Amino acid sequence: MSLDNAPDDVKLAVDLIMLLEQHEIPPATVLSALEIVRDDFLRKQREEASR
Repeated sequence: MSLDNAPDDVKLAVDLIMLLEQHEIPPATVLSALEIVRDDFLRKQREEASR
């Protein structure tokens, strides 16, 4: 499957994985940060839905 034809979320995931791996960030740090990011975006999504 070509990444050119992949859905936007897959493209973003691949970009993030590459960025994190290039910077050699420990997996535990990445997973902790991703939880924070997820919580933040879930909050933003709830706020948008309540408008």
